Amino acid sequence: MSSGSLELDNLCVNTIRRLCIDAVQKANSGHPGTAMAIAPVIYCLWQRHLRFDPADPIWPNRDRFVLSAGHASTLLYSTLQLTGTKAEDPDYEVRGRPSVLREDLKSFRQVGSRCPGHPEYRWTSGVSVRSHKTRWPRVESDGLVSRTRFNASAVRNAAHS
Repeated sequence: MSSGSLELDNLCVNTIRRLCIDAVQKANSGHPGTAMAIAPVIYCLWQRHLRFDPADPIWPNRDRFVLSAGHASTLLYSTLQLTGTKAEDPDYEVRGRPSVLREDLKSFRQVGSRCPGHPEYRWTSGVSVRSHKTRWPRVESDGLVSRTRFNASAVRNAAHS
């Protein structure tokens, strides 16, 4: 890895951290510690491993990011904002606009915010699972895995019939 690439990675991680800190500080509510500590992990996952298209956040074959630590939700919102993830649900959002704007991050944890304290599925495009009750995201992520395997099997079987 070149020094220029490493510098860019560090800049990206620190930008995520700063967005998280600013959102929590503005809300005067939340926990910035987890977001600051695992920002490098989130960056690495989204940059190098997850199959996700910001222009099509409901693409059926995408990887889902399940965040069980609701108090670290600023990580998800910051990542959605930085990747330019597009809004997809016309019932809740203006289609085609970014799912999360900087202004949305500034209203983190406020009534009616696109960035509630615990992510809600269908409230903000790019959020695959709500993060409300302890252990629920684990159960929901297991369900996502089961459904993905079922869909893959159905596609394989249909291709061979």
